Amino acid sequence: MNIDFTTATFKDFENIPGLDMMERANAYYDFLDYMKSNGHRYRLQNNTGCSSIMNVTAENTTKEFISFVTSDYLGFTQHPKVKQAAIEGVEKFGAGTAATPLIGGYYSYHNDLEEKIAGFFGRSQDEAVIFTTGYTANSATLQILLQKEDIAIVDMAVHASVYEGCILTNRKTFPHNNLEALEHILKTSENQYRTKLVVIDGVYSQDGDTAPIEEIYQLVKKYNAYLMVDDVHGVGILGKTGRGTIEDTGLLDKIDIITGTFSKTFGNLGGYVIANKKLTNFIRFQSRQQIFSATTPPPTATGIIKAIELIDEEPHWRLKLWDNINYFKKGLDDMGLDTGTTCSAVVPVKIGDPHITGDVGKLLLDHGIYTNPIIYPAVARKDARIRMSVTATHEREHLDKTLNAFEDIKNKLHIAKK
Repeated sequence: MNIDFTTATFKDFENIPGLDMMERANAYYDFLDYMKSNGHRYRLQNNTGCSSIMNVTAENTTKEFISFVTSDYLGFTQHPKVKQAAIEGVEKFGAGTAATPLIGGYYSYHNDLEEKIAGFFGRSQDEAVIFTTGYTANSATLQILLQKEDIAIVDMAVHASVYEGCILTNRKTFPHNNLEALEHILKTSENQYRTKLVVIDGVYSQDGDTAPIEEIYQLVKKYNAYLMVDDVHGVGILGKTGRGTIEDTGLLDKIDIITGTFSKTFGNLGGYVIANKKLTNFIRFQSRQQIFSATTPPPTATGIIKAIELIDEEPHWRLKLWDNINYFKKGLDDMGLDTGTTCSAVVPVKIGDPHITGDVGKLLLDHGIYTNPIIYPAVARKDARIRMSVTATHEREHLDKTLNAFEDIKNKLHIAKK
């Protein structure tokens, strides 16, 4: 085996020619040991609830950190009304469902959740399907809708769940937000495939930038294709009333498929698909993940319902979030760090070199700041970054302490833009 641990990434261990599964696992185990010995760690243990301050075990020490690792953008995982709704769900229905939706696992609160999330987007209850995870909402929907006669035309920066969903169909990718490249693929594919589905994110998870949805929609319709928008990082944050990146375009009722998750803004677990009722009915009764997977448990569903309501009932959380985003991003930009094109609650500090990025993550931990170093294959090899999620529950003192830590690290490691 010839893997240089000093330059290796997780991707190098997916398939090593000549090594069986156990030998590959052994090689990866050694690599993880190497990473840990150099202070680069993943899967740190969190000992308290999701929040802007979290008790974390790192380097054999347990202490409180300022956290930027969760996507609980509005702080709803800890909102007392959400927790109370979850408690009431357990008291009324119990802890779980113990069945799949087609054979006894569809309860009244599932109907209520479908109605609530559909209504949130201005749709009727039968135009929503819920899944136990947001990942599955994407992968399952694409797997059932697209087959070998069809094609998915995918922005290269979409989530991994989209790529998994395309394993049964043809797929072409276009450079991120490149409309010229997208149109070329649409034009050359126009008469070759039964279904042409363009798949984009509303807000992209690593750069925090948005898609040009209006322009993409016009191209899709010009070439008789369909459009799917995964807006997991936009809903609750962007849009006049928090309906996400699509809201201000006036296309909420025109996008063919909208997907999302309950694990970010809504502070819980699960996913949803919004489409016309014939498509959602097809997904409900054809998707293996619907047919053979147990359904969302009561406290999860009842908690999500309350979180959806809070988007309208307590809009001050979104205002506080944007105050934090603008303040934090300006502080990073002012010291010459590269935050890219973000215009959302996802704030990257782009560094480039994956090993320096790991060093920055370790130094941030030393400063009491918990962030995510993101390296290949999650991003391009030379596009490693520290990825942070700003939340409404971050206080100004949290942001200032983090900015001071970055200033210190910038001077030590020279990570400012050249």
